[in-house]
Amino acid sequence: MQEELNQFALNEVWSLVDETKYRGVIGSLLYLTASTLDIMFVVYMCARFQSAPKESHLNATKRILKYLQGTKDVGLWYPSNVSLSLTGYSDSDFAGCKIDRKSTSGTYHLLGSSLIS
Repeated sequence: MQEELNQFALNEVWSLVDETKYRGVIGSLLYLTASTLDIMFVVYMCARFQSAPKESHLNATKRILKYLQGTKDVGLWYPSNVSLSLTGYSDSDFAGCKIDRKSTSGTYHLLGSSLIS
């Protein structure tokens, strides 16, 4: 009985929503992730439910849209007296993890003196 209750708690009881509408919103948000990197994680999480979206998923996309509305004046600042040269740095560690011997790597890029990725 406890297993059935846990399964029920995991499965949402929200009703399904129009897939076409949901996919349209997700497509627009995916397009925005190219310039608005702070929404990338949540948009990709919402994109996982395109085959059978529920009301809770649509509510999550609406919250993302409200966040974007509230932060439309926020952006990257580029000083005018600095050259806009692109500089990239990377680091890697071949099989450095002691547990599973996986490699790790990372990069970051500067445009002038501003971090862009």
